[in-house]
Amino acid sequence: MIAIRTEREIALLRQANQIVAAVHAVLKDMIRPGVITREIDAAAEAIIREKGAVPAFKGYRGYPAATCISIEEVVVHGIPSKRALKEGEIVSIDIGVSYKGYFGDAAVTWPCGHVSPDRRRLLEVTDLALSRAIRAAKVGAFLQDISRAVEKTCRADGYGIVRDFVGHGIGTAMHEDPQVPNFDTGRRGPRLKKGMVLAIEPMVNMRSHEVVLLEDGWTAITADHLPSAHFEHSIVVRENGGEILSASRECDWGQRPG
Repeated sequence: MIAIRTEREIALLRQANQIVAAVHAVLKDMIRPGVITREIDAAAEAIIREKGAVPAFKGYRGYPAATCISIEEVVVHGIPSKRALKEGEIVSIDIGVSYKGYFGDAAVTWPCGHVSPDRRRLLEVTDLALSRAIRAAKVGAFLQDISRAVEKTCRADGYGIVRDFVGHGIGTAMHEDPQVPNFDTGRRGPRLKKGMVLAIEPMVNMRSHEVVLLEDGWTAITADHLPSAHFEHSIVVRENGGEILSASRECDWGQRPG
């Protein structure tokens, strides 16, 4: 069953997501060559706790860190480590928090220094796909409309859309109904209603959609070892499209025109 949130609940979800946005704004400036991913994770956890929230990922099904940091061919769930960032890489950071019983979740992929034109294009298209999916999240539309918006945008550039991982509902749990695919499943899915809260998160590979799960049980990489991008916002369904709860002036992903 898909929860319909009251405006009071949405206000709490907005607070949780604004903490996520604030963390992203700080971490953005840490994405530079030589920085250790474990240091980025430690900074994120410190900010989350200073703001009275709890890192939602840490301990979730045994996950060991506060953030997921996925570099280059890592699609999602990259575990922070002693690895240092390198010039020309793309770096996805996914952050989740729990605040007063409500959850926030957002992800963004950053360039580390100067990146190649094909990597830059991958980031731009994935970000644009998120923007279009958010606009499709309007009252009276169907879940399929969100999925189609992502697929149509990414297929135009020949990218592979990850099928093994999808977006989700979010509220008093990190993952709630419904699942939100980034590709057209051939089914309309539920009709969207005012007050539904969704985490929309295109995960887009430079070529093949296929992924491989590593032995740690978390890290998913592209089967062809080419780069992958991941952008995510938590949104609430409104009359004219999704209202972004995790929006930030410092990090305006998922808000592109077009």
